Amino acid sequence: MQLGIYSLEKVLFRGEASAVNCPTESGEITILDHHRPLISILKKGIIKVTDEKNEEHYVPVLSGFLEVRDSGQVKFLVQEDEA
Repeated sequence: MQLGIYSLEKVLFRGEASAVNCPTESGEITILDHHRPLISILKKGIIKVTDEKNEEHYVPVLSGFLEVRDSGQVKFLVQEDEA
């Protein structure tokens, strides 16, 4: 899937990913290829990205939004947790 994680200041991750785990208001979810369309609110926690090379990337967030599109694009707009 094509993944983008953005804060208001910078791009935190952009590229192909095989899985994304993230904390939402409804609980932790995992997004894989061909996930159904979704818009959700993020809560404080860690977004864990597994890229196409099976390497893991971690993005601490305070809050944000997530959108999964039919086209396989996944976008996050987040407030970073810099603590």
